[in-house]
Amino acid sequence: MDIIAEVRRRHFVSKESISSIARSLGVSRPTVRKHLQTEAEPVYQRQIQIAPKLGEFKVLLTKWLEAEALLPQRQRRTAVRLYEGLVDEGYTGAYDSVRRFVKQWKASYKNTPSLKQAFVPLAFKPGEVCQFDWSQEIVEIGGIEQIIKAAHFRLAYSRKMFVVAYLREAQEMVMDAHDKAFAFYGGVTLQMIYDNPKTIVDTVFVGKGRQFNRRFMALANHYLFEPVACTPAAGWEKGQIENQVGNVREWLFTPRVKFETLDDLNRWLEKRCQELSNRKHPDFPSQTIAECFQQEQPLLRQITTPFAGYIEHLLKVSRTCLVRVDRNQYSVPAQWSGQVVSVRVTADHLDIVAAGKTIATHQRSFLRDQLICNPWHYLPVLEKKPGAIRHGIPFQDWELPETIRRVRSILQQQDKNEHAFVDLLLLTREAGLDALETACELVLESGIVNANVLQNAVRRLIEPIRPKTLNASDNLQLITEPQADCQRYDRLLESHYVH
Repeated sequence: MDIIAEVRRRHFVSKESISSIARSLGVSRPTVRKHLQTEAEPVYQRQIQIAPKLGEFKVLLTKWLEAEALLPQRQRRTAVRLYEGLVDEGYTGAYDSVRRFVKQWKASYKNTPSLKQAFVPLAFKPGEVCQFDWSQEIVEIGGIEQIIKAAHFRLAYSRKMFVVAYLREAQEMVMDAHDKAFAFYGGVTLQMIYDNPKTIVDTVFVGKGRQFNRRFMALANHYLFEPVACTPAAGWEKGQIENQVGNVREWLFTPRVKFETLDDLNRWLEKRCQELSNRKHPDFPSQTIAECFQQEQPLLRQITTPFAGYIEHLLKVSRTCLVRVDRNQYSVPAQWSGQVVSVRVTADHLDIVAAGKTIATHQRSFLRDQLICNPWHYLPVLEKKPGAIRHGIPFQDWELPETIRRVRSILQQQDKNEHAFVDLLLLTREAGLDALETACELVLESGIVNANVLQNAVRRLIEPIRPKTLNASDNLQLITEPQADCQRYDRLLESHYVH
């Protein structure tokens, strides 16, 4: 009735047009015209929509809603899926009836007191439990805004925390974070409590049954801790780390922090974790967290060696001497072209292993479609294809020492090709880059720069050191001097003629 009075007053008193009233009140023009002709009180409209066909299915629908209310949010069915389930059971009514019932039931369920809102206080012994969780934060690295993944650790007794940041939340990051955390604490607790992420848990069974990831279990077996996975949607089982995530976001990441590199950020985070240990302990107000940690630290299991936290892939090297890892390509020494190698991926680098030894190491890139090449891996190819040095991708941004670049430029002007320079590079396989750099410096100082002089200078540098000449003393004399016998020659001649 209020809107009717508003429409009539604005039109008949204020002389406002129908279109203007419709726009300002958010109603259609036919509705405005209808209200202009209405003077009596509007007919009562029912507040509850009658759904006769849903009546016999309300018990079943309520049962479903009550059961699914105990499940995590992502495992609950939407109103559409509940409607489809009722149709399978014989329901012939409309979807809107189901949607309205579900909405009303959820509203009443939220206002109903429940045991889910009650919790049991927990207590932990020193060195018994450490809790782990991830959070997503926004920082500025090298002037670029980035989303990082922060790995959180918290000792349940002393409340001492540790935070380390990564660009991803992969399994190798999980293992690297544990290595850093245990080194920070100086030991390992008896238990580690987790959610159920795919990097740790492969399968969630009924109750507490879990099938942990095999590589993660290798980490647990190395450090001899017992992994415990929480019940899904039961965050109170590791409530300390859940609270820490929110607190750390306020303490450390608000306002937004800025660092040049991720390593700088992690060094700052470790320092801040130490500083925050000076706060009062929530259960022992007379002591600080740092003081409680001093009591707990001797009870942690000591670390003997860190865990080699890598993920291993067996990959075939392409004909361009590359292996593809995580949408990026990395170079491999040319002699392994076409063969299968082991690529061990860690949180910040990857090692390429073949024949029981590491044949290449690369800094890991977290961008996409990148080509990371080491020019020295392609040196054997240059021996057969020296012209590839001009347009080969590995050689285009090759950061050689300044003296070698100057010599290369001079040789190229002399021969109009790169063959002479390639011959010098091939010498580095036995001489090394330092010897070539020194030879270039010597040749540039002499003012005579050509391929022969350079090769001669390199070979002189790598020539083995000759033994020093012995200086014989003039006072040395023979104890028994030999007797001169000039007739020996005549006797030899006589014996020769006789024979």
